[in-house]
Amino acid sequence: MEIKTKALLACGAIACPLFILVFLIEGITRSGYNAVRHPVSSLSIGEPGWIQVASFIITGSLLVFFAVGLRYKLAAHKGNVVAPLLIAAVAIGLIGAGIFTTDPVYGYPADKPLLLTQLSIHGRLHVLFSIPVFLCLPAACFVFSKRFSKTGEQGWAIYSLITGIVMFATFILAGMGFKQVTGLVDFAGLIQRLCIITGWTWITLLALHSLNTGTG
Repeated sequence: MEIKTKALLACGAIACPLFILVFLIEGITRSGYNAVRHPVSSLSIGEPGWIQVASFIITGSLLVFFAVGLRYKLAAHKGNVVAPLLIAAVAIGLIGAGIFTTDPVYGYPADKPLLLTQLSIHGRLHVLFSIPVFLCLPAACFVFSKRFSKTGEQGWAIYSLITGIVMFATFILAGMGFKQVTGLVDFAGLIQRLCIITGWTWITLLALHSLNTGTG
């Protein structure tokens, strides 16, 4: 494998653990913020919000490189181009979510309403860019599940399939919680974190797998 491709694939192994570490630390230390209840995006609000904004943009940028590395590797083995494009969509979504800060909703900061009747322009753009993060990544899992099944890597095929299903399920449940659905509202942030950690772990392991195998 070329050194350039290895370097690009390594970006995928670095990006997601850093992103998780940032929102876990910020979620614990941010005053007035409840990581079990509030979304990760709300960490972008306020004076210390630049940390989460930077995390979005840096992670997204690293995943752009990772997607290019995947494309190079899969092309060398006549692989499908759809999966790298889906990862690239996730990356662009993260960068956009960092550039356009979310509106202050869901009770953070404490003086803000749980729901807004009208989102700001930047709030709408944040939501728009966030969609591919939570939809394209599970889709990439399903594409890779099919590929791994064809290459005889059944463990990876099953793992990828389960990851995609769990992401979709937790994304829907978290969304319901953020809309203040009883029974989910108090755990919406936790469910969203489960969704993110599930998908981000898959990307990290996929990157390591791609670095350590000849076919990817």
